[in-house]
Amino acid sequence: MPAACKFCQIAARAIDAAIVFEDERALAFLDHRPLFPGHCLLIPRKHVETLADLSLEEISPLFTVAQRLSASMEQGLGAEGSFVAINNRVSQSVPHLHVHVVPRKRKDGLRGFFWPRGKYESGDAMEAVRLKLQQSLESAGRV
Repeated sequence: MPAACKFCQIAARAIDAAIVFEDERALAFLDHRPLFPGHCLLIPRKHVETLADLSLEEISPLFTVAQRLSASMEQGLGAEGSFVAINNRVSQSVPHLHVHVVPRKRKDGLRGFFWPRGKYESGDAMEAVRLKLQQSLESAGRV
C-alpha cells in the first residue's frame, strides 16, 4: 500500500469514508463530491493504478460488485438506471483504480458527460485505427 494513496488509506480505515460495501477484495464508498446522491466509488483493496494493472483473477469479483451496486441504486434509491465508468490515468484524480457507479434518472441533467463525439476522416482512417488496436491486442495475447 503506497502511503500517499488516499484510497489505500480508506481501505485500511486510516481515513474515514461512507462505506456502503466491503469484502476481502473490494470496497465501495460514497464519493465526497457526487454527481448525484448515491454516487459510489468502487475500489480493489489491492493497490493498482489502472484497469490494465488489475489481475484477471480480480476483474470478475470487482465487476460483480459493480453490477450489484448498480442494481442496488435502482432498488434502494429509486434510480431509473446507472452510469458506470473508469478513468485510466487521464482524469483519474486518485491514482488507484476506481469504478464510478452513479445513479441516474431520465432528464437528470447529465448529458454528453465526458465525450465530445466526432467522426473518422474516412473509412480508411477508421480501418487504420481498427488494425492498430487489433494488432496490439493480438501481440499482447488479449484475444
